[in-house]
Amino acid sequence: MSLSLEDDCPECGTEEFYKAASTRLHLGVKQKWHCPNCDYGFVTINGIDTSASA
Repeated sequence: MSLSLEDDCPECGTEEFYKAASTRLHLGVKQKWHCPNCDYGFVTINGIDTSASA
């Protein structure tokens, strides 16, 4: 399991997130990702991004 994720941060434009937490639920694996440069973060469950985009 990787400790980083490549994706564009909508707040500051950084291209890499770090894994802040991971746990196994009845739905699958829940992972929290955070941007190292700002306070933006999101959650994935079984690889599905749960962040809301406007």
